[in-house]
Amino acid sequence: MGILNVTPDSFSDGGRHDTLEAALRQARAMQGAGALILDIGGESTRPGAQPVSAGQELDRVLPVLRELADWNVVLSIDTLKPEVAAAALGAGAHLVNDVSGLRDPDMLRVCAGAGAAVCIMHMQGEPRSMQLQPEYQGVVAEVFGYLRSQGQMALRAGVPGVLLDPGIGFGKRVEHNLELLRALDELTCGPDPVLVGASRKKFIGTLGGAEQAADRDPGSVAVHLHAARRGAAMIRVHEVAGHVQALKVQAALEG
Repeated sequence: MGILNVTPDSFSDGGRHDTLEAALRQARAMQGAGALILDIGGESTRPGAQPVSAGQELDRVLPVLRELADWNVVLSIDTLKPEVAAAALGAGAHLVNDVSGLRDPDMLRVCAGAGAAVCIMHMQGEPRSMQLQPEYQGVVAEVFGYLRSQGQMALRAGVPGVLLDPGIGFGKRVEHNLELLRALDELTCGPDPVLVGASRKKFIGTLGGAEQAADRDPGSVAVHLHAARRGAAMIRVHEVAGHVQALKVQAALEG
Protein backbone atom coordinates (compact mmCIF):
# COMPACT_ATOMS: atom_id res chain seq x y z
CA MET A 1 0.00 0.00 0.00
CA GLY A 2 1.51 3.30 -1.11
CA ILE A 3 0.80 6.43 0.94
CA LEU A 4 -0.56 9.39 -1.02
CA ASN A 5 -1.16 12.34 1.29
CA VAL A 6 -2.76 15.33 -0.42
CA THR A 7 -2.28 17.48 2.65
CA PRO A 8 -0.12 20.49 3.52
CA ASP A 9 0.88 19.20 6.96
CA SER A 10 1.47 15.43 7.04
CA PHE A 11 4.55 14.55 9.09
CA SER A 12 6.70 13.18 6.25
CA ASP A 13 5.41 14.44 2.91
CA GLY A 14 3.09 17.32 3.78
CA GLY A 15 2.82 19.79 0.91
CA ARG A 16 4.65 17.61 -1.60
CA HIS A 17 1.56 16.15 -3.29
CA ASP A 18 -1.15 18.69 -2.48
CA THR A 19 -1.80 19.68 -6.10
CA LEU A 20 -3.61 17.36 -8.51
CA GLU A 21 -0.63 17.24 -10.87
CA ALA A 22 1.80 16.36 -8.08
CA ALA A 23 -0.56 13.76 -6.61
CA LEU A 24 -1.01 12.00 -9.95
CA ARG A 25 2.72 12.04 -10.60
CA GLN A 26 3.36 10.38 -7.24
CA ALA A 27 0.53 7.89 -7.80
CA ARG A 28 2.04 6.91 -11.14
CA ALA A 29 5.47 6.47 -9.57
CA MET A 30 4.17 4.29 -6.73
CA GLN A 31 2.09 2.14 -9.04
CA GLY A 32 5.06 1.71 -11.36
CA ALA A 33 7.23 0.70 -8.41
CA GLY A 34 4.81 -2.07 -7.46
CA ALA A 35 2.18 -0.64 -5.12
CA LEU A 36 -1.05 -2.64 -5.38
CA ILE A 37 -3.09 -0.16 -3.33
CA LEU A 38 -2.92 3.64 -3.15
CA ASP A 39 -4.08 5.09 0.17
CA ILE A 40 -5.28 8.65 -0.35
CA GLY A 41 -5.57 10.95 2.65
CA GLY A 42 -6.81 14.52 2.94
CA GLU A 43 -6.37 15.08 6.68
CA SER A 44 -3.12 14.75 8.59
CA THR A 45 -3.21 12.40 11.57
CA ARG A 46 0.34 13.12 12.74
CA PRO A 47 0.77 13.71 16.48
CA GLY A 48 -0.59 17.14 17.35
CA ALA A 49 -2.46 17.55 14.06
CA GLN A 50 -5.54 19.76 14.06
CA PRO A 51 -8.72 18.39 12.47
CA VAL A 52 -10.12 19.75 9.22
CA SER A 53 -13.71 19.93 8.06
CA ALA A 54 -15.28 17.23 5.91
CA GLY A 55 -15.68 19.77 3.12
CA GLN A 56 -12.00 20.68 3.15
CA GLU A 57 -11.00 17.03 3.21
CA LEU A 58 -13.27 16.23 0.27
CA ASP A 59 -11.93 19.17 -1.72
CA ARG A 60 -8.50 17.59 -1.41
CA VAL A 61 -9.26 13.94 -2.12
CA LEU A 62 -12.15 13.83 -4.59
CA PRO A 63 -10.29 15.29 -7.61
CA VAL A 64 -7.51 12.74 -7.11
CA LEU A 65 -9.90 9.82 -6.69
CA ARG A 66 -11.84 10.74 -9.81
CA GLU A 67 -8.65 10.87 -11.87
CA LEU A 68 -7.42 7.54 -10.50
CA ALA A 69 -10.75 5.72 -10.74
CA ASP A 70 -9.96 4.13 -14.13
CA TRP A 71 -6.40 3.15 -13.23
CA ASN A 72 -5.66 -0.52 -12.68
CA VAL A 73 -5.02 -0.10 -8.96
CA VAL A 74 -7.04 -0.52 -5.77
CA LEU A 75 -7.89 2.82 -4.17
CA SER A 76 -8.16 3.34 -0.42
CA ILE A 77 -9.53 6.42 1.33
CA ASP A 78 -7.73 7.28 4.55
CA THR A 79 -10.36 9.02 6.67
CA LEU A 80 -12.17 8.80 9.98
CA LYS A 81 -15.24 10.73 8.75
CA PRO A 82 -18.21 8.68 7.47
CA GLU A 83 -19.33 11.43 5.09
CA VAL A 84 -15.89 11.58 3.50
CA ALA A 85 -15.78 7.79 3.19
CA ALA A 86 -19.21 7.71 1.54
CA ALA A 87 -18.28 10.36 -1.04
CA ALA A 88 -14.91 8.74 -1.71
CA LEU A 89 -16.49 5.33 -2.29
CA GLY A 90 -18.90 6.98 -4.70
CA ALA A 91 -15.95 8.53 -6.55
CA GLY A 92 -14.14 5.23 -7.06
CA ALA A 93 -12.47 4.19 -3.79
CA HIS A 94 -12.65 0.48 -2.95
CA LEU A 95 -11.41 0.38 0.65
CA VAL A 96 -11.82 2.59 3.72
CA ASN A 97 -8.78 3.03 5.98
CA ASP A 98 -10.25 4.23 9.28
CA VAL A 99 -7.54 5.25 11.77
CA SER A 100 -10.19 5.63 14.48
CA GLY A 101 -11.00 1.91 14.23
CA LEU A 102 -14.75 2.24 13.55
CA ARG A 103 -15.47 4.31 16.65
CA ASP A 104 -18.21 6.12 14.72
CA PRO A 105 -21.09 3.70 14.07
CA ASP A 106 -21.96 5.65 10.93
CA MET A 107 -18.67 4.53 9.40
CA LEU A 108 -19.75 0.94 9.87
CA ARG A 109 -23.05 1.63 8.13
CA VAL A 110 -21.32 3.41 5.24
CA CYS A 111 -18.91 0.53 4.60
CA ALA A 112 -21.55 -2.17 4.95
CA GLY A 113 -23.99 -0.28 2.74
CA ALA A 114 -21.41 0.25 0.00
CA GLY A 115 -20.04 -3.28 0.23
CA ALA A 116 -16.59 -1.87 0.95
CA ALA A 117 -13.87 -3.53 2.98
CA VAL A 118 -12.39 -1.55 5.86
CA CYS A 119 -9.01 -1.32 7.52
CA ILE A 120 -9.54 -1.06 11.28
CA MET A 121 -6.69 0.64 13.10
CA HIS A 122 -6.11 0.98 16.83
CA MET A 123 -5.44 4.49 18.13
CA GLN A 124 -5.40 5.52 21.77
CA GLY A 125 -6.93 8.99 22.03
CA GLU A 126 -6.96 11.31 19.02
CA PRO A 127 -4.21 12.76 16.83
CA ARG A 128 -4.04 16.05 18.74
CA SER A 129 -3.23 14.37 22.03
CA MET A 130 -2.40 10.72 21.39
CA GLN A 131 1.35 10.98 22.06
CA LEU A 132 1.17 13.09 25.23
CA GLN A 133 0.99 10.28 27.80
CA PRO A 134 -0.04 6.94 26.26
CA GLU A 135 -0.44 4.25 28.90
CA TYR A 136 -1.53 0.59 28.81
CA GLN A 137 -1.97 -2.15 31.40
CA GLY A 138 -0.95 -4.66 28.74
CA VAL A 139 -0.51 -3.18 25.27
CA VAL A 140 -0.58 -6.45 23.30
CA ALA A 141 -3.75 -7.77 24.93
CA GLU A 142 -5.52 -4.40 24.78
CA VAL A 143 -4.66 -3.57 21.16
CA PHE A 144 -5.14 -7.04 19.70
CA GLY A 145 -8.32 -7.61 21.71
CA TYR A 146 -9.77 -4.34 20.45
CA LEU A 147 -8.94 -5.15 16.83
CA ARG A 148 -10.45 -8.64 17.00
CA SER A 149 -13.63 -7.30 18.61
CA GLN A 150 -14.05 -4.49 16.09
CA GLY A 151 -13.33 -6.83 13.19
CA GLN A 152 -15.96 -9.30 14.31
CA MET A 153 -18.47 -6.50 14.78
CA ALA A 154 -17.81 -5.20 11.26
CA LEU A 155 -18.23 -8.61 9.66
CA ARG A 156 -21.46 -9.23 11.57
CA ALA A 157 -22.75 -5.87 10.31
CA GLY A 158 -22.23 -6.89 6.68
CA VAL A 159 -18.81 -5.42 5.88
CA PRO A 160 -17.38 -7.86 3.30
CA GLY A 161 -13.84 -7.91 4.65
CA VAL A 162 -11.52 -6.33 7.19
CA LEU A 163 -7.84 -5.59 7.64
CA LEU A 164 -6.52 -5.21 11.19
CA ASP A 165 -3.86 -2.57 11.88
CA PRO A 166 -2.19 -2.31 15.33
CA GLY A 167 -1.62 1.41 14.78
CA ILE A 168 2.12 1.66 15.25
CA GLY A 169 2.90 5.16 16.52
CA PHE A 170 -0.71 6.09 17.23
CA GLY A 171 -0.90 6.60 20.97
CA LYS A 172 2.09 4.35 21.67
CA ARG A 173 5.51 4.86 23.21
CA VAL A 174 8.63 3.29 21.67
CA GLU A 175 8.34 0.29 23.99
CA HIS A 176 4.66 -0.17 23.08
CA ASN A 177 5.51 -0.25 19.37
CA LEU A 178 8.25 -2.82 19.97
CA GLU A 179 6.02 -5.04 22.10
CA LEU A 180 3.31 -5.04 19.42
CA LEU A 181 5.75 -5.81 16.62
CA ARG A 182 7.42 -8.62 18.57
CA ALA A 183 4.03 -10.20 19.29
CA LEU A 184 2.62 -9.67 15.80
CA ASP A 185 2.21 -13.36 15.05
CA GLU A 186 -0.38 -13.51 17.86
CA LEU A 187 -2.56 -11.29 15.65
CA THR A 188 -1.64 -12.68 12.24
CA CYS A 189 -2.52 -16.22 13.30
CA GLY A 190 -6.20 -15.22 13.29
CA PRO A 191 -8.59 -15.32 10.34
CA ASP A 192 -8.32 -11.64 9.35
CA PRO A 193 -5.39 -10.20 7.38
CA VAL A 194 -3.14 -7.72 9.15
CA LEU A 195 -1.71 -4.44 7.87
CA VAL A 196 1.37 -2.82 9.38
CA GLY A 197 2.20 0.81 8.71
CA ALA A 198 5.37 1.95 10.46
CA SER A 199 6.81 3.95 7.59
CA ARG A 200 9.10 6.77 8.76
CA LYS A 201 7.54 6.82 12.22
CA LYS A 202 9.31 8.70 14.99
CA PHE A 203 10.21 5.56 16.96
CA ILE A 204 12.32 4.40 14.01
CA GLY A 205 14.23 7.65 14.16
CA THR A 206 14.63 7.29 17.92
CA LEU A 207 16.00 3.76 17.60
CA GLY A 208 18.10 4.38 14.52
CA GLY A 209 19.30 7.93 15.06
CA ALA A 210 17.43 9.58 12.18
CA GLU A 211 15.89 12.89 13.16
CA GLN A 212 14.33 13.68 9.77
CA ALA A 213 11.41 11.53 8.60
CA ALA A 214 12.83 11.19 5.08
CA ASP A 215 15.99 9.57 6.53
CA ARG A 216 14.05 6.70 8.15
CA ASP A 217 13.46 4.50 5.09
CA PRO A 218 16.14 1.91 5.97
CA GLY A 219 14.63 1.44 9.42
CA SER A 220 11.17 1.32 7.88
CA VAL A 221 12.27 -1.53 5.60
CA ALA A 222 13.65 -3.40 8.61
CA VAL A 223 10.36 -3.09 10.51
CA HIS A 224 8.25 -4.10 7.52
CA LEU A 225 10.41 -7.12 6.67
CA HIS A 226 9.96 -8.22 10.28
CA ALA A 227 6.20 -7.71 9.93
CA ALA A 228 6.10 -9.77 6.74
CA ARG A 229 8.04 -12.60 8.43
CA ARG A 230 5.51 -12.50 11.27
CA GLY A 231 2.62 -12.90 8.82
CA ALA A 232 1.49 -9.38 7.93
CA ALA A 233 -0.50 -9.45 4.70
CA MET A 234 0.13 -5.83 3.78
CA ILE A 235 2.51 -3.00 4.56
CA ARG A 236 1.75 0.71 4.18
CA VAL A 237 4.77 2.72 3.05
CA HIS A 238 5.97 6.05 1.68
CA GLU A 239 8.87 4.63 -0.34
CA VAL A 240 7.51 1.80 -2.45
CA ALA A 241 10.43 0.73 -4.66
CA GLY A 242 12.85 -0.09 -1.83
CA HIS A 243 10.22 -2.07 0.06
CA VAL A 244 9.21 -4.06 -3.02
CA GLN A 245 12.83 -4.94 -3.71
CA ALA A 246 13.44 -5.97 -0.09
CA LEU A 247 10.31 -8.12 0.03
CA LYS A 248 11.22 -9.86 -3.22
CA VAL A 249 14.69 -10.72 -1.91
CA GLN A 250 13.28 -11.91 1.41
CA ALA A 251 10.76 -14.11 -0.40
CA ALA A 252 13.54 -15.65 -2.50
CA LEU A 253 15.68 -16.30 0.58
CA GLU A 254 12.79 -18.02 2.28
CA GLY A 255 12.07 -20.13 -0.78
